[in-house]
Amino acid sequence: MGARPSRAVSLLVTSVALAALLIPGAVAQPVPAAGEQGIGGQGVGSRLPEGIEGQAAGAEGAAVVDLAEIPAEPPVPSAPPARELFGADCDTVIEASQVTAYCHNSFPRTDLVRLHVECDRWWDVDGDGAAVAVGPAGRVELSGRCWKEVRSAWVSHEPG
Repeated sequence: MGARPSRAVSLLVTSVALAALLIPGAVAQPVPAAGEQGIGGQGVGSRLPEGIEGQAAGAEGAAVVDLAEIPAEPPVPSAPPARELFGADCDTVIEASQVTAYCHNSFPRTDLVRLHVECDRWWDVDGDGAAVAVGPAGRVELSGRCWKEVRSAWVSHEPG
């Protein structure tokens, strides 16, 4: 049973692609250092391999690549510096139109906390409180309100 034409074409394309990748490596020969003998006893001034003499006729010298200088693996990027932990732990309580946030800072760095209140009614003004510094092992109570219902409330933090 004969092979399908598509398989024959695939094998032909694969063999041509492999040959194109392998031929430059077979043609390249190491360049011996001054005073050393090259492959087959040829010295430094030896001829280039057949087929590339015409290509190198106008060149001053052949390019030499030292394979020892090429790393085996790409360099590993360094890890970003670890962020210092900070930020007070805040509990927010909403009761009708009143909002209260209780914050405790358990870190050695001062934290600036700010209470934000979003009111449910379109005519009710939302509130953004002033920043309050909470020192290490400090506690603070923040409060805000709406005229009617509270839609949401949250506390923002920034390093102090």
